[in-house]
Order: sequence, then structure tokens, then C-alpha cells
Amino acid sequence: MDSATFLQLANLGEQLEQTRKRKEMTALLAEFLQDLEPQEIPAAVRLTIGQIFPEWDGRALNISWKTMMAVVDNLTDARADVRAQASAEAVDGGQFVYMLLEQARRQPPTSPLMIMDVFHTFEEIAGATGRGSRVRKESLLRELLERATPVEAKYLAKIIYGEMRHGVSEGLMLDAIAIAAGIKSHWVRRANQLWGDLGEVAWAALTKGDAGLRSATVRLFRPLKPMLAQTANDLPEAFERFGGRLALEYKLDGARVQLHGRDEEVRIYSRNLTDVTDSLPDVADHIRKLQVATEFIVEGEAIAVDPRGRPLPFQHLMRRFRRKHAIATMAEEIPVDLHLFDLLYLNGESLVDVPYQERWSVLNSMVGSVNLIRRIVPETLEEGKEFAESARRDGHEGLMAKDLTSAYTPGVRGRSWLKVKHVMSLDLVIAAADWGYGRRHGWLSNYHLAVFDEETREFLVVGKTFKGLSDAEFQAMTERLLVLELGRQRSTVFVQPRIVVEVLFNEIQQSGQYRSGMALRFARISRIREDKNVAQADTLQTLRALYEKQFEYKGRP
Repeated sequence: MDSATFLQLANLGEQLEQTRKRKEMTALLAEFLQDLEPQEIPAAVRLTIGQIFPEWDGRALNISWKTMMAVVDNLTDARADVRAQASAEAVDGGQFVYMLLEQARRQPPTSPLMIMDVFHTFEEIAGATGRGSRVRKESLLRELLERATPVEAKYLAKIIYGEMRHGVSEGLMLDAIAIAAGIKSHWVRRANQLWGDLGEVAWAALTKGDAGLRSATVRLFRPLKPMLAQTANDLPEAFERFGGRLALEYKLDGARVQLHGRDEEVRIYSRNLTDVTDSLPDVADHIRKLQVATEFIVEGEAIAVDPRGRPLPFQHLMRRFRRKHAIATMAEEIPVDLHLFDLLYLNGESLVDVPYQERWSVLNSMVGSVNLIRRIVPETLEEGKEFAESARRDGHEGLMAKDLTSAYTPGVRGRSWLKVKHVMSLDLVIAAADWGYGRRHGWLSNYHLAVFDEETREFLVVGKTFKGLSDAEFQAMTERLLVLELGRQRSTVFVQPRIVVEVLFNEIQQSGQYRSGMALRFARISRIREDKNVAQADTLQTLRALYEKQFEYKGRP
């Protein structure tokens, strides 16, 4: 087989955009995968879904839209009317780049662009740091675009800015890998849960077959995607779901962390799989002093606390996560408590398939109750309600309800864990913002809140709010949003959907105002979810399900 060109990947993207039929999309992907050389598989798979590196890989390109436009402007002679038309018609940055190169390119592309050329150049861009890095990144990007056809440039931009719109989800790619390799999808999905890298999973499946995936297991210092929870409206719903046999844990307003250890080496990973060990040396030291085991992976919640041990607002904890310098001073200013709640790996043995109650028992015997999250196994609903009130009085945001017999399913939002919050909340994405007036003049301060529609593969607005942020946060958010700007219409600035915020609200209503058909009543931002990426935000389908749930307890309008 010949090496795969990037044009093949771009044309695949164009084909995928033309269909919404899952079987057709899966077949297109499988055919593409079967034509790849073994060394091309990991990069090609990730690039196809708009990723460059595995989720747990901390490298990033950090190419601003300004840099992209500087390169494109250098390659084109676009008149003002051409640029205006492209700006008005383009649905994203990739299409905008495509239209400019298609209509106003100065010179034709040079040598053909190969998939591995793109990947290795992206590696170089991500590795460019320090003085002169901006110039180096721009030079490398220019080399790519000089060789790219308009449609290739379109997909380069889509990958760089995470704007793939062809509808290929992780699940669909996993199905395609299974078909291409001729193996059961169960083994493909399980390997992905444990390894967290679609590229490696595809390589193993296509080069080693069934045997290459059956041996997949948990790996130390390779963070697992966190098991996710569904939302319950209240405790009675949770008790009914689990038949009264459940554990209740405090749901803390902190940051979920996964700790990997071998002897004295301890690494801490955020829920986004980012290594945050350097920001939390006190937490790592605490685990070392516990002498948990020779090898372990434990999961817990880190919260910022005041001198009396009471939880501080979430943004104080994020100051710890962002800090790169003077860590010791910050650790004294903002102490962090760690509360463990799960054990995933112990001395060479994976525990993800062991029932939750057994995992908890082993964890308790290892670290003792002082280091565990507050938890009960209630005998009655009334006991559960008293525990929920204790959580509220202790300053926490609610409870987690867990099936005692459940396995740990990395990255899956299954039915075995439920979150029961004191108020309704969703994690939404800022899709646009309006310039404020009066005291908020000069700030983007009225935020258009959006959910991802899994059917149409687009972000749809479900409400707006200017409530919840401080003046300092309004100013900082304005600066962040302007970096992500896609275009403007009157006083509204449309942005790349990158920033996730937790939104509290009282009710979900049907609405003719928004294409989503849904609207949140009395929405207000409770915090900026620095620990979550867009893929972990809530969807329109989740919102619709919550809307229907409301009518179990109230009349339908």
C-alpha cells in the first residue's frame, strides 16, 4: 500500500459531512482504516476525529486565529468583498480558510501533503516553546498550508481549532475499528476505556486482531477516563433506581482527581486527564505518607478549605490548579483536602471489574475512614434525606448515589452512579456573548448558553444569562472570548465553543425563541468549569430527558 495522503482524509471528511446515516459513515471509516499502513493508523484515526494527541497527552498546538489569518493572508489576495462574503457564509474557521484559498490563492499548492507529514509538523508546533516559538509555529503552519489544497486547508483548520462537524463520535469510530479489524466491538470499546487512546486501540485491532485487545488492562501513569454519573432529580428517584440498595456519598464542590503511585512516585491527573501533580504537591505528599501500597490507582475529590476546614468556592481551588510558580506559598494560602472514593488498581491487579462495595472495602482497609469521602449505606429513604441535609449543612453541593454491585466503567455515563444536587444544574458551553451596558459597558457579559445536539452535531442555544460572575471574572471572560471570536453581528460576538460553565436553573421550559426548542428559567452561572472540556458538557438529549422528568412531580402545561 502507498502512504496515505492528507487529501484522502480531507475527502473522507467531505463524504462524512454529506450523510447522517450511521451505517454509511461507519462503512466509509472502515474502508479508510483498512487502506492505512500500520505506522499511519494512530495519527490518522485521531486526526479524523479532530484530535492530534491522546487525551492524556498534555501537548497542545496553541495556534491563535490571528496567526492562522496572518498565514492565510500571506497566501491569498482576497478583496474586501470576497472576505466579507466568506465571513458571512462560512459556518466555521475551516470553511472560511477554504473559501479564501479557493477564490484568491496566489500560487498553487507545492508538494503533496501526507498524513504523517501533518502529524509530525503538529508535533513540532506543539514542541515549540519559549522565545521565538510564535514565529516558529507560524513558519511551520505556513509550510503546511503552502502544500495544502483548499479542502486540505479546511481540515487542517478544523483539526487545529477542534471544529470537526462530520458527526464522527468516538463511539462511531470504535464501531468502524471493529468492522475494519473484523472483531467484536466489545473488545474495542473496553480497550479504549482502559487505554484512553483511539489511535493505539485502532493500531492494536488492525495489526494484532482480537488478541491485541483482549490483553488490554489498566496501566499505571496512564490515566483512565473517569466513570460518569447521570442526574437524578431527588433521592426518591435514586432509591427507586437501585431498589433501595445503594451507597450515598457527599458530592463535593471540588475537582475530581486520579492518583497513580508506585513506591515513592505519585502523579495526579485531573478529570481531563491532565497531569496536575506540580500544582498539588501537598496532595501528593499526603498520599505518600499514607503508604497506600506498592502500586495503586485511587480516585478522589480535591477541595479547597478555609482554616476551619470548611469548603471554599470552586474558583479558589482552580487558582491552585492554574498556578505554575510559587506553589508552596499558594499551598499555604489555599490548603487542599483530598477525599478518596474509589480504588481502581492495586499491586498489579486491575479492580475496575470488581463490584463497587468490594472496591470501597479494600480502599477503607488501606487508608482508613479519615481519608475517605463521607458515605453511608442507608437502610431507609428518611436516613438518606438526613444525610443529604448534612451534606447541605456542611457546604457541599449534594450527594452521589451508587449501585453497590456496579463495576467501574471508564468514560461511560452509565446508570450505576447518580448525582443528586440541591439545585438543578447543567454544564453548558458559551457559544456567543453580548456587549454589556451601564456598569458592564466594555465587557462581554450576557452569555449565550448552548448544548450539543448529538443528532445534528451542532451547538444549540438554550438560554442567556449575565448573572453569576464578578466584575473581575467578566473582564477575564471578555479577554478569553475575544481570542475565540468567529464573527460579529451587531452587539453579539460569536465564539468557538470552548468554555464550559456550570449553570444553575429553576426549571426547563419549551421555547420557540431558540432552535433547540428548550429554554432554562432563571439561569445563572455558578462557576467556570476549567476542569471540563466541551466533550464533557451536557447535551440537548440530556436536557430533553430532564424536561420530561419534571412532569413526574408537576402538571404538564
